[in-house]
Amino acid sequence: MANFVDSIFSMLHTNAHTFHIPVMGIGFTVDSPVKVAKFGISSVVTLIEDDLLESMREVICKQYKLPFEAIKSDEQDAKARRVTAYLNVLNTVVKSQLLELKSLTFNQENDLTKYFELLPDSSELKQKFVLLPSMNVDERLQTEKYLKDNIVIGSIDVNIMTKVDKLNFDAQGNVLPVQYSDALSCLRGYAMSDLSSALIFSAGLNPRLYSYCAQFDDFFPDSNGYIKKRIILKVSDYRSALIQGKFLAKKGIWISEFRIESGINCGGHAFVSNGILFGPILEEFKEKRSQLFDELFQECQSALQASGRYLLSKDNKQYLTAQGGIGTAEENEFLLSYYNLDSTGWGSPFLMVPEATNVDDDTLQKLVTAKQEDYYLSDASPLGVPFNNLRTSTSEKQRKMRIDKHRPGSPCYKKYLSFDTEFTDKPICTASRQYQKMKIDEINTRAIEAEKKEVLINKLMEKDCLCEGLGVAALLKNNVKPAHKLTAVTICPGPNLAFFSGVFSLKQMVDHIYGRVNLLNNIPRPNLFLNELKLYLNYFKEHYIDNPEPLDKKKIQFIDAFKTNLQEGINYYQKLFKEFQLSESLFGQKQLQWLENYNNDLRLLYYSKNTTSILELN
Repeated sequence: MANFVDSIFSMLHTNAHTFHIPVMGIGFTVDSPVKVAKFGISSVVTLIEDDLLESMREVICKQYKLPFEAIKSDEQDAKARRVTAYLNVLNTVVKSQLLELKSLTFNQENDLTKYFELLPDSSELKQKFVLLPSMNVDERLQTEKYLKDNIVIGSIDVNIMTKVDKLNFDAQGNVLPVQYSDALSCLRGYAMSDLSSALIFSAGLNPRLYSYCAQFDDFFPDSNGYIKKRIILKVSDYRSALIQGKFLAKKGIWISEFRIESGINCGGHAFVSNGILFGPILEEFKEKRSQLFDELFQECQSALQASGRYLLSKDNKQYLTAQGGIGTAEENEFLLSYYNLDSTGWGSPFLMVPEATNVDDDTLQKLVTAKQEDYYLSDASPLGVPFNNLRTSTSEKQRKMRIDKHRPGSPCYKKYLSFDTEFTDKPICTASRQYQKMKIDEINTRAIEAEKKEVLINKLMEKDCLCEGLGVAALLKNNVKPAHKLTAVTICPGPNLAFFSGVFSLKQMVDHIYGRVNLLNNIPRPNLFLNELKLYLNYFKEHYIDNPEPLDKKKIQFIDAFKTNLQEGINYYQKLFKEFQLSESLFGQKQLQWLENYNNDLRLLYYSKNTTSILELN
C-alpha cells in the first residue's frame, strides 16, 4: 500500500489546476494542505514559527485521531524536529485523504465529485467526468476507474523567507552553531521530512542557507533523474533569477520553478523594485526563458558530474509561474497564454475562503466590510521592508492603544525578527518595547527641530510585532489559547482584496478563477497591471517626491532611474493594450483612459516644484 501511495505522490510535478495558493502570513495557510490538497490544489506553508506548527500539529492529530507527542522548545534541535513532525503529519493526512477519495463513488455529492467539478473546463479529466451520465454501464465503469487512477493531489509546498535567519543562543546565552539558525533549522526540518514537494525561497539570496541545501540528498536527482524535494525561487526580476539560479546550479541544485511576484501588488511584504513594472518583467522572462534554462541546466549538470552525483534527466523541465494582484479569469488566462506561464498564484482572495485558509471570524468580517482606503502600504515590518496592512485590524488598534498609554512597541517573546544591535550587543527587534524606548530617548537628544523629531518617532512607532500577529488567527480559529494572552491579529492582504466583498466557498472562488462565476464587487477596477502602476506612483510620491529628508547625488540618480523605469513600463502597457483589446475589463477604453491618467500623474509628479529643484541639482 505504501508503494502505491508513494507512486501517486511522485506525480506531483503534474498539476491538476492552473493556479496555486501562495504562502500568506505565518498562520493563514499553515494547514491549507489538509483543506485543499485532496482537490488537486497546491498550497504553501511557512516554516519559521515552530511554536505555531507544534500547536497546529496537536490540533490536526486530535482531528484525525493520530498519536501526538509534544516536542518541547528547549529540547535538542527542537525547531527542526518540530518542522519535520508537522510536515510528516500533513503528509500522512493528505495521503489518507487520497485513499479515502478513491474509495468514494461517483453516484452522490461528495469530495470525489467535487474534485472533478473544481477542475478547469479545459481538463481532459473534467471533460470525461461531465460525460459520465450519458455513458452506458461498461463505458462508465471503465471511465470511472480511469478518472480515479489519474487523480493528482495538490503539492504540500513550504516557504522559507531567507531574510529571517537569526542566530540562536543556548540557555547560558552562548551563540549556537550556525546550523541552528532559524532558516537553516527550518531547511533541515523540511529535508528530514517524508514530503515529496517544493521548498520556496523568498526575499533574496542567502548564501549560507542556499549552500546548506547541498548537505541533503533529497535536493539532488536520483538514478531516474527524479528530485524528491524541488527548489522554487520567488523572484521579482530576471536578473535576480539568474544570479540566484547560478549560485544554486553551481552546487548541483536545480531550480524547478521561478515564481515571479509583483513587487508591490501581492500581500505581506512588498519588495518594491526601482520602478520596473510587472508586465515588462514578465516580458523579459518570456523572451529569455530558454536562455535561462540552458544556462542553468549546463551549469547544474557540470556541478553534478564533478561531484559524482546522478545527472538531471534530459527531459527535465523548469516551470515559470507568476502571482500578484490577479483578480479576474480574463487576467489569469492572459497571463498564462501571453507570457507562456505554467501556473498563477491567487493569494489574498483566498483569505475570504474559510475552507482554504485560517482567518478568525472578527478579522474576516473586517475584510468583508473594508474600503479601498483601509488597505495600505505600511512601515509595520521590523525588516524595514514595506508591508501591506489593514487599518481596521486588531493589531493596529493594539499598536495605537500602546502609544496612547505611552508604552509604544511590543513585548518580544519569539524574537524571529531580532536583528538590530544599535543599542545592545545581542540583536533585538525594532518593533520591541525595549528598542523603541531606547530609540525614542536617542531621537529626543538630537539637536533637530521638534517637528522632525515627531516625524522620526511616529515612523518608528509604526513598527509592529509580526511574529505574534501573523500567526494568532490560526490559533483563534482552532480554539487554541494564544500564549501571553496576545490575541491581536495582524493581516497582510494585497490591495486587490478591495474588489472582493463577501465570504466565499472554495467552489465559488475556484469557479471565479476559471470564469464560471464572477465574485467581484461593483467598485470600478483597473486591471492588475494598472493597479500595480497606481501603487508605484503613490509609493514614488510618498517616499521620493514628498520626502522632506535632504537629497544627495545617489538619491537623485535613483529617483531619475525610478521615473525612467515607470515611464518605460507605461510605454510598454500603451503598446500592449492597443495590441490586445480583448475585452472592456482587461484592455478596453476605460483601461486605456486610466493608463493615460497615470501617465499624466507621473509627469506632474516628476516635474513638480520639488522635483524641479532635484533636477537642477543633477
